[in-house]
Amino acid sequence: MPTVSGVSATDQLPGPDGKKPLTGDRASTGRRGDRLFGGAATLSGVVVIAMVSLIGIFLVVQAIPALTNNSASFFTSRVWEPGGEQPAFGIVEFLWTTVMASVIAMTLAVPLGVGVALFLTQYAPLRMRGPAAALVDLLAAVPSIVYGLWGLLTFRSFVKPLEQFLQDNFGWFPLFAPTGISGGTIFFIGIVLAIMILPIVTALSREVFDQTPIAHKEGALALGATHWEMIRTAVLPFGRPGVISAAMLALGRALGETIAVTFLVSALAPGTPWTWSLFNGGETFASKIANNAAEFSNPSKTGAYIAAGLVLFVLTFVVNSVARIVIERRKAFTE
Repeated sequence: MPTVSGVSATDQLPGPDGKKPLTGDRASTGRRGDRLFGGAATLSGVVVIAMVSLIGIFLVVQAIPALTNNSASFFTSRVWEPGGEQPAFGIVEFLWTTVMASVIAMTLAVPLGVGVALFLTQYAPLRMRGPAAALVDLLAAVPSIVYGLWGLLTFRSFVKPLEQFLQDNFGWFPLFAPTGISGGTIFFIGIVLAIMILPIVTALSREVFDQTPIAHKEGALALGATHWEMIRTAVLPFGRPGVISAAMLALGRALGETIAVTFLVSALAPGTPWTWSLFNGGETFASKIANNAAEFSNPSKTGAYIAAGLVLFVLTFVVNSVARIVIERRKAFTE
């Protein structure tokens, strides 16, 4: 078949609509587009990796001098005196407050968020799903400072009776032991953080549940499964990696929340006895750094706070790395 510019004569005949196809090397145009898109995607990935690496290097370089001069145990000491000729500072209280508040938030937000997502995708009428999802998503648009003010002025009065009930009935357990703190406790800020991260868990879980193949759900129902059994055997296994990703993203938000926690938590006076109780006060890494930003007056003090920030950075990185490993193993298992 004769060709013109590498295109066969048959390919140049008019189509059913009377128009001739475009001539030229269309395949090479596609390859050029692929190369451009692939290069842009690679560049984006490299930029993100470089930014995270540079942040980590900055934190390490700035923290090492302060850690070298630290006269106390950084991970076990409760002293925080980064100034003077003999700086002494430790992060055990910040670590405990940060981790426990985040654990409380995750314990409340993840089951509730998954339940709301299942309701919106599997139970709610079609006319209700859109408005209900938008209403839940609006929680993500509320600024942190508004959560802090709302929690301080309004929500605190609703949580205090619950705290008192737990102290009166379960005070024998170290986590619920009475402390005499009347302001913001670890338990209280954990509940507020749960409300803040709820839309993250709900939105991502809703999207992944909604992508469950229809054939999987109809197959389960065809085999005689009830509606809940279909969800348990088809929807939840399919959405498990997405739920894990949503939970880890929400955990990162809870670990690093600053403004709301700064408003709510009651800082402890120096020399306050140590307690494991969730009804104690304290400070998280983020609130400690935010509350004392004015102390960045010399390299020693600044390095101490940067060292605390480095621990938070590593903690968040480890949590997300573990989540990624779990998701990849789950994918390999299902495949």
